[in-house]
Amino acid sequence: MTRIFLYEHITAHGIGRDPASPEHSLFVEGSAMFEAIRADFAAIPDVEVLTGSPEEFGTLAAKADWSFVIAPETDGVLLELAEEVLRVGGRLLGPSPGAIALTSDKFALFRHWKARGVPTPETALCPAPPSSFPCVVKRRDGAGSEGMRIVECGDAFGGLGDAWIAQPVIAGLSASIGFVASPNGIISLPPAFQCISDDGAFRYCGGGLPVAPQLATRAARLGRIALAGIPGLLGYVGVDVMLDDDPDRARDVAIEINPRLTTSFVGLRAHLNGNLALLILELAEGKPGAAEPIAKGRIAFTASGLCSIDPAREQWNAPSEIPANPTFFSRGGGYSSEIIRDGTGWVGGQS
Repeated sequence: MTRIFLYEHITAHGIGRDPASPEHSLFVEGSAMFEAIRADFAAIPDVEVLTGSPEEFGTLAAKADWSFVIAPETDGVLLELAEEVLRVGGRLLGPSPGAIALTSDKFALFRHWKARGVPTPETALCPAPPSSFPCVVKRRDGAGSEGMRIVECGDAFGGLGDAWIAQPVIAGLSASIGFVASPNGIISLPPAFQCISDDGAFRYCGGGLPVAPQLATRAARLGRIALAGIPGLLGYVGVDVMLDDDPDRARDVAIEINPRLTTSFVGLRAHLNGNLALLILELAEGKPGAAEPIAKGRIAFTASGLCSIDPAREQWNAPSEIPANPTFFSRGGGYSSEIIRDGTGWVGGQS
């Protein structure tokens, strides 16, 4: 029996549970990821899933064969939890503390990428001014678009300290691509478009996959380049990219690395044949693994974990094609769609 300790920091502490909380989006996404990966681990024969309170974290991490930690990078939370797993003698089913430290610091990652020729936006560490305005300002260690905003001029920029970075506004197609890293290399998963709110808050609304093949190839190539040279990667890792919408120019850029599970997992598990948690576990243990797409149509998913299928079409060509209206994911809303699964299991008549 293999024991997996599964821990999601936001829901374990109840942070943002209140819908009026500014951190509610983190709670919603954390719940979706936690329930999805828990269901998949629980479906694996001879696997016992351990969960518990923050007070039980060290005890359960020491007891388990593997610890799978989901937490925001903000304020070093994910890094501290990873270090605690190792401190009590546990094993991380995820990136090492060194990999988390590098990828969680967006300015350090920018310098790492620039030194290796990875295409990425120029990044200024506040309070040093960016080369031009308007610019996008974000936390140096932020997660979930926390605090992201557009700054139009230097007057609004001057009060920011070195916990913030600034990047130029990049136009294009926002996408993410997941990888499963193992001691023997990495496997790329199908990229997904990201739906980002257009109200200036950069709120993540969900996404869709598969994307057009030529865009998927570009995203996978850039994601592999972005992860190259980062030691200690293991388990699920996500790379956010911006794909140029001009195929002749194709100036794609890497935006950031998420050294943990991402919300795209809820869409991937509906799109891929097999159990993604099993794939993560088998690859970490040095076994061969594979995950093949199911030819069922294109899939859209919300940040809360609802998935819907459009059997009439095979792919998405741009994020703008994906309805952001919640009625898209309900019966009778949007096109004639079938809900596939939510954060807790199969729904909509599936089994």
